[in-house]
Amino acid sequence: MYSVLRNPFGMLLVCGLFVSSACGGKNNPTPASQNLLEFLAISPTAESADYVKEKTQFQLHTLTTEQRHPRTWTLSEKVGEETSAGLDMLFSVDEDVATRLAALSKDPGPVRTLSAAIEKALLERRKIYVYGTGATGRLAKQMESAFWRPYWRGIDNALKSKLEPHLGGALEESLIGEMTGADRALISSLEGFEDLQLIGRLQLQERGIRKGDVVIEVTEGGETSAGIGTILGAHDQWKEAEGYDVAEASKHLFFVYNNPDEVLLPFERSRSVIQEAGITKVNLTTGPQAITGSTRMQATTIETFVLAHAVEDALGRVFKGLAARQVLTAGDLAQLGFAEDVTLEQRLSRFAPVLTEVKKAVPELAKLTQLEADTYTAGHFSTYFANIGLITTFTDGTERSPTFRLFPLDTVNEPARKALFQVWTSAKDRQAAWQTFLGRPFRGLQPDLYREPFSTQIQDEFLRKAALTSLDKAGNDQQNLYDFSFSGENVQRVGPKANDLGVMIALETEAALLTDAASDYERFTTLFQERGAKLGLVLVSGGPAPDWRGSASGAPFVHLRIAKMADPFGVDQQIALKILLNAHSTAIMGRLGKIVGNTMTNVSPTNLKLIGRATYLIQLHVNDMLMNDGWKKLHGEREPITYAEANAVLFEVIPFVAEKKAQGDEAAAEVAVSIVRILESLRQKRSVSLDESLAQLRSGGLSAYLASVRER
Repeated sequence: MYSVLRNPFGMLLVCGLFVSSACGGKNNPTPASQNLLEFLAISPTAESADYVKEKTQFQLHTLTTEQRHPRTWTLSEKVGEETSAGLDMLFSVDEDVATRLAALSKDPGPVRTLSAAIEKALLERRKIYVYGTGATGRLAKQMESAFWRPYWRGIDNALKSKLEPHLGGALEESLIGEMTGADRALISSLEGFEDLQLIGRLQLQERGIRKGDVVIEVTEGGETSAGIGTILGAHDQWKEAEGYDVAEASKHLFFVYNNPDEVLLPFERSRSVIQEAGITKVNLTTGPQAITGSTRMQATTIETFVLAHAVEDALGRVFKGLAARQVLTAGDLAQLGFAEDVTLEQRLSRFAPVLTEVKKAVPELAKLTQLEADTYTAGHFSTYFANIGLITTFTDGTERSPTFRLFPLDTVNEPARKALFQVWTSAKDRQAAWQTFLGRPFRGLQPDLYREPFSTQIQDEFLRKAALTSLDKAGNDQQNLYDFSFSGENVQRVGPKANDLGVMIALETEAALLTDAASDYERFTTLFQERGAKLGLVLVSGGPAPDWRGSASGAPFVHLRIAKMADPFGVDQQIALKILLNAHSTAIMGRLGKIVGNTMTNVSPTNLKLIGRATYLIQLHVNDMLMNDGWKKLHGEREPITYAEANAVLFEVIPFVAEKKAQGDEAAAEVAVSIVRILESLRQKRSVSLDESLAQLRSGGLSAYLASVRER
């Protein structure tokens, strides 16, 4: 399909990505002397020229996470033919996570250091600050709001009173999960923020993190500017203090990432962390992602699993220490969820059986995947309902938007639904829903802290403008725009219509609610059935499957038999749900034509990294077609397009797609329109307009277009 080479690091490179003698690009005679951009009547914009020349540190095509995984090479074709086979293909890449964790469980190394640091911080009443961007930012929020806070809310006050003299009060507040752009960024990315080290430093300051606190920066690729600013800002607190101790700093500062050091070292910002002895590195590289560059999948899975179990391990040792001092009894330990002695090694080894259980669910999951894809194809919408699994469900849903260029979650001001996906939870109104979601009030950025530094310290005019614009969308007022409550108001405003789909997510104790006539699960089921909508259910629990009445009508019922044993945070169940939903949503998009092979051809280019990925994909797919023998026979030979040419076309398309999206056009996507614009112009030997290019995508997407071009 594509001509593939391996570079010295063993990574896949696709011929045509760069013009090189190794790919034979220079040997192809060009029938027309006309430059591509002249032919298309395009002059590179100032932003495009700046990106190609000045933003080389964000052109990340050499990273392992940006390569194509050989096991999912034909994913779009496979999932289109047979959904279950496509799901099997996706889950096969999660085996890379199992392999990495099997090795890590034998030698936890820096993960043990991390767990010890968390234990010490708890005993010394210090803060634990987990920071991330995008998918890892949602990971950080999950650490606080799905694991840490719910755990402490489940401990009775009498037991807390035993702990507080030794650990301090307000235990719920000791772990802070933060993401670039704060809580508003949970909904969708805020343009310009991710590319700024400055914002990471400022958020560290706003959250009151000081020398001596534990700072854990989690980054999928190891190159995220905002995250690097966070960890370097924390390190500066140590360096600027009297008597700087490198070894002591490294026991408090952690950088968790998912690419080999050797491929990150050419990037200055990554090198500044990797070569800093005062920061402990936790490298969890698993390999390429199931979808090229989609680090919401395997990279974030392993990072969530490792970090959550490291915190559990640390908390367990704290409690065991208090028991040894006779502060806690054996009964107390049981109530706290730490009756058993479980080592860090044992915790890390539990991923493989979790994955095995998820893979058993493929036949029933395929029914749900196909049902949801068919729902969207027919012009209908989905609503997910979750409580314990809310953040995991919400995260998978919101990440569909940038990954596959879908409309982001609708605001309450939308006159009609545009987003294919929405999520509800048990709450009476929007404020209560945020409290349920976060376990605390909504926390936006305080504009006064950021506006002056953004205005004076960001030298790049494009980034400065983007950051200041996004700052207006990051404050506390943003919470009023979104409502996730299963409330009468929401049911009336955006409730289900005939042939819509409702999917319920239940974990552990929620299994009993599925047959409780007074529960919101039963109310949700009744609502959707009465309105002629369809249903699906995903249950993760250790017990037997309940007799859910939706099954009588043939609704898909996916049950993962995973017990919550020696796992008081419920990490394994949440990870199982994450893996399942990631594959499910990806397979849906494959069936909708939003993936080509295993490439993210509908990526939304909202930051410098994603602009680079979009450019990469345009160049890759255009040059693949130009190298095709059938194409050359029909249309002649020409030189592969260059990176600069692909980028110039992309920047021409970006405002066009933005306008179409504002008009409600679901088909518009920057990469796809750019590829069609180039190929269709070359095929027809005239400059095809952007509207004509978009029209080519309306009947099956880019995958169908490329297949048809090979036959014409």
